[in-house]
Amino acid sequence: MDRSPALLLLLTLGLCCPGIHGQMKVRFRNTITQLRVGQRLELECETDRDSGAFWIRQDKSGTLHFIVFISSISRATFQGNERTSTRFEASKDNKIYRLVVKSLTAQDEGKYFCTMNINQMLFFSPGQPVFLPVTTTVTPTTSRPTPKRSITEDPSLNTPDPERRTPDVLNSFCSILIWAPLSGACLLLLIALVITIVLCQR
Repeated sequence: MDRSPALLLLLTLGLCCPGIHGQMKVRFRNTITQLRVGQRLELECETDRDSGAFWIRQDKSGTLHFIVFISSISRATFQGNERTSTRFEASKDNKIYRLVVKSLTAQDEGKYFCTMNINQMLFFSPGQPVFLPVTTTVTPTTSRPTPKRSITEDPSLNTPDPERRTPDVLNSFCSILIWAPLSGACLLLLIALVITIVLCQR
């Protein structure tokens, strides 16, 4: 009976038809501010007739689930034609039909309806929403150390590393090897020029 198209059609017709909702009222028996897992949940359906009532749950996907039928003589029949249920309790007090969810779980979430069959007409109550609060998990934020700012230093203040110093030494050595003979040759030419001038003047 979990996925009965006929039951869905009847429920849809009952919800659409005007004047039917006023016959029954579904509410929490006790004042509840927030639902929680494992909670004992008591619902009651107050009617103006004493002809038996059905309890039906509509889950989040819209599928209807038969829970129990409570007869006018307080006889409960649960799914599978069982007299008792491990998850629910059902009772009747005058014209009030009660349903108890023994220990609320996510499986019990949905809208709960009370329906009655009176003179071959189905009467539907407004749905009573039963949903657990949505828990949002916050990812913990870890504080990362602030990265140190790199300080730009004057390269001339740093001691050059040996690998960089080797090409500089080679360059200066090459410069000496080139300029020393060139300077010597220029000096010799200058001396030769002076001697030539002196000899020519005699």
